[in-house]
Amino acid sequence: METTITLRERKKEATRQSLHEATLRLALERGFDTVTVDAIADEANVSRRTFSNYFINKEDALLYGDRARIDGLLARLRARPADEPPWQALTRSAAAQFAQRREPDPNWLGQLRLLRRHPSLLAQQAAIQSAFEQDLAAEIAARDPDHDDPMRSRIMAAVFLATIRTVTAQWTEQKTRSSLADAIQTGLACAGDRFA
Repeated sequence: METTITLRERKKEATRQSLHEATLRLALERGFDTVTVDAIADEANVSRRTFSNYFINKEDALLYGDRARIDGLLARLRARPADEPPWQALTRSAAAQFAQRREPDPNWLGQLRLLRRHPSLLAQQAAIQSAFEQDLAAEIAARDPDHDDPMRSRIMAAVFLATIRTVTAQWTEQKTRSSLADAIQTGLACAGDRFA
């Protein structure tokens, strides 16, 4: 079933993305602590009120990229055939998510640098990741009716996310690299033996 995105929804998404990019750009140029919501709104050419319609605070705006990637991965997982085994569905969803990424996204790398320097951002990112893990576990449980132990789906979700985080961190530090998609597929194949 195909979903039609309205012009209004596209405009809202463009505004949200613009605010996220303005936040990231200013934080990298000036330092995250010195950036104000007013400066972000000015940079994105919107009002302070518009900023508040989209984000709670500058941390929320900065971490929007994480939520967008999470939403994309969940959408891909939900679009997989219902009878596909959970680990296979997770692996194929990740393959689709990272298929186009041969080089690190400079915005994403900039965000990673900011996260390492600001513990308050790490705490908020951890909360986002925890909610994502719960959503993944629910999707896994729905695909795995033969296993009624909720611990299995939680462990599978945690292993999946830990594998992606570990592989991505290593991939960003390499001088010569294969594609991120290939690296993630290799990591997931290694981690998935337990769930096959």
